[in-house]
Amino acid sequence: MTPPPGLAFVTSNEGKAREAAYFLGRPVSAVPVEIPEIQSADFAEVARVKALAAAAALGRAVLVEDSGLEVRAWGGFPGPMTKWITAGPPGPAGLARMLEPFPDRRATAVSALAFARPGDRPEEVVVAVGRCEGSLAPVPRGSSGFGWDVVFIPEGDTRTWAEMSEAEKNRDSHRSRAFAALRAILSG
Repeated sequence: MTPPPGLAFVTSNEGKAREAAYFLGRPVSAVPVEIPEIQSADFAEVARVKALAAAAALGRAVLVEDSGLEVRAWGGFPGPMTKWITAGPPGPAGLARMLEPFPDRRATAVSALAFARPGDRPEEVVVAVGRCEGSLAPVPRGSSGFGWDVVFIPEGDTRTWAEMSEAEKNRDSHRSRAFAALRAILSG
């Protein structure tokens, strides 16, 4: 089987792959691969382990991301486990509802990118992390973006990422910051 063109971004989320291509300025292919995901509160550790497993499984260089929300009132939970809450029930709306008893709705959006090649040792995996401060809306708003974009409001704005254009979100998102850090590491 011929590998897809461009950098292999191990994800089933076409939105993430589209953003990655934008940030890197080169073709990126979403390559869904079933790989084990460790349970850890450290985004970088999760991304590193996923990248090693994906590079070994595919036999080529890969980029993976682990992302999520650290909710201040919950001591950083759900963190890397955000997708387990928002991908199915209770979803982004349920996440927002669960915060109703808490006056502090501040949250940090986190993106950890890991680049690995087949045969890399854990210390050879390149990891870059981007963080964006904000808060969670009481109810989902907007129709752009994907995942929990409908509830995350970046600091300094009143709109969720899903209420912004893709260009507005990409200007200063957690993912844009992670890709800027990754480019700096790889070019330095």
